[in-house]
Amino acid sequence: MPVTRIAIRRGKTAEWKQAVLDGIHEAIRETVHIQDGDRFMALTEHGEGEFAYGDFLGIDRSGDLVQIQIFWAPKPVEAKLAMYRGIVERLGTNPGVRPEDVLISVVESPPENWSFGHGEAQFHRPA
Repeated sequence: MPVTRIAIRRGKTAEWKQAVLDGIHEAIRETVHIQDGDRFMALTEHGEGEFAYGDFLGIDRSGDLVQIQIFWAPKPVEAKLAMYRGIVERLGTNPGVRPEDVLISVVESPPENWSFGHGEAQFHRPA
């Protein structure tokens, strides 16, 4: 049930953006084992004055930085760590994003905080 938001600097090709979307989704499917059809992603592009970053923790980032936020219900630490590696590997292969340019943030919230339609909390299990 991830909802994924991706921010990049404006100017990438449609193929580059599609490779980012597909690579992230495939890594999540591989490591966290989400269901078929569970793909809710948005990619936003930002101009130079709308996209800021630094060399935090000594990581030398470039203008190709891909900021990824993944919102979902709690997952095991091992699955998240595997997902981070999987995303970096896939984006490194296609479209060629450097590992230093992949920033991933996960936000977890309980199942009752999710409604996928019909005004219902599909994954909430009452006590």
